[in-house]
Amino acid sequence: MLDPTAGHGSSSRTYRVLLGKQNLVEEEAGSVAVAVEKMIVHEKWNSFLIVNDIALLKLAEHVENSDTIQPACLPDPDALLAQDYPCYITGWGRLWTNGPISDNLQQALLPVVDHETCTKRDWWGSTVRATMVCAGGDGVVSGCNGDSGGPLNCQNAKGWEVHGIVSFGSGLGCNTAKKPTVFTRVSAYNSWITEKMNQN
Repeated sequence: MLDPTAGHGSSSRTYRVLLGKQNLVEEEAGSVAVAVEKMIVHEKWNSFLIVNDIALLKLAEHVENSDTIQPACLPDPDALLAQDYPCYITGWGRLWTNGPISDNLQQALLPVVDHETCTKRDWWGSTVRATMVCAGGDGVVSGCNGDSGGPLNCQNAKGWEVHGIVSFGSGLGCNTAKKPTVFTRVSAYNSWITEKMNQN
């Protein structure tokens, strides 16, 4: 089993993946902690340009689906979502700029901002590349520090798909208008993901 995450969260640390968790400090029935056998960071990850911000985690053991553990699929290769497509960000990041980290998993509706809008000069401009997807930007709801590596999940007729991986937000603070949360666009990396899964 390989889970996508942001490349910039990688280091020489020992990792484990928690599945079926809502609260990080409480014991929860049905939650599972699994060791990470291997981390595969994109070979062309560039921390200065924030490109290829993706990694895969190979879990040390198989995990069974349950009421609290369900997979989300990969989107079709090069799939692009329309302006305002409803997607959801989840994470345990800060509740607001410089605020506390949340013990409880947070979830928020973040509508997609299409590439044409997100790359306008008064939005993100040329910082956002075609391999990224933007969501939010209303100045009210966004990802925040600590959400990096988390998913942007979107539902369609086939079910839930992971369309994005939290990459970065505004240095001006979370919830900054016209500075939506920027995600690695998973559909730009289908072939890379498949190649690494086949090799590992």
